Order: sequence, then structure tokens, then C-alpha cells
Amino acid sequence: MKESELQYALTHLHKAALVLFLKDHPEYFSEAVQLAISTKQPYAWRSAWLLWSCLAPNDVRMQEYLPQIIDVIAEKPDNHQRELLKILLKMELNKKQQSYLFEFCIELWKQVDRVPSIRFTAFKFIAKILHEHPELSKEVEHLLDDKYLNNLSPTARRSIMRLVGNL
Repeated sequence: MKESELQYALTHLHKAALVLFLKDHPEYFSEAVQLAISTKQPYAWRSAWLLWSCLAPNDVRMQEYLPQIIDVIAEKPDNHQRELLKILLKMELNKKQQSYLFEFCIELWKQVDRVPSIRFTAFKFIAKILHEHPELSKEVEHLLDDKYLNNLSPTARRSIMRLVGNL
């Protein structure tokens, strides 16, 4: 099957050119989302990465796709999960979506053998939910135990502590 124009762009253009491409061709937005939630590599991860780079906070164009992203996120490899989480971090979610993703991110955070960048992004999501629902903070204090922080870089640990300090 022949590559679409978007698929070609995803594998041949640098980030700035990709962002301009999607801005100049809004007709490819839906295809970008469908690729982002697919397993079609090398396009899936790159498309999620591109979308995150192009979205405004709570971008109305993404609203209809949020349930699909949430449905597939657990099946994706670390780097793809990270990009999908970054998209979701920009969005306002309903309570059911927040609850599911809060638990999902807690489980990601607890898996110390996972790639640090996915764990850090998961913690950012946890912090976002705690900011909106401070009553949950006592339930997650144990997530700052050394066993969860030790394999992170000093910079990542400081960033986590800043996130917690801002709650």
C-alpha cells in the first residue's frame, strides 16, 4: 500500500517542518490521530509526537478521540505511551477518564524498571490530578519513597519534588 502524504512527511521531515505541514494541511488531522492510536510503525509514535506538538490546551479537535486514546494507551510501548500521555495532559478529561488514567499512571510510576521518561510523564499526570483533587494527596504519599525515586536522574528527582511542592 502506498504511503499517504502525511506518512511520508512523518518519516522525512524534521519537527518544525512537520508542525507547519499539519498546520497548513488540517485535512490530515484525523489521519494523524488515527495513526497515533494505531500500531502502524514507524508512523504511530511519530504521529502522537506530532499531535502533541500541534495541540492547544484542551484542543477541541481532540475531544472526540479521547476515548480511543484512553482505550489503547495501555497496549503501547513506553515511548508511544509517553507521547499519548503528553496529549492527554493537555486535555480536560471527565471524572471517569481522570480516574482510569490516574490509576494507570500510578501503576506506570511504580514500575521502576520502566523507561524513566514514561515514569516521569506518568507522575506529571498524577500531579495534575492531585492539583485538581488535593483530597487524593494522602493516598499517594508513598509514591515518593526512595524505591520509586532512586533510579531517576538527579534532575528528574528535583523535577518530581518541584511538582509535589506545587500541589
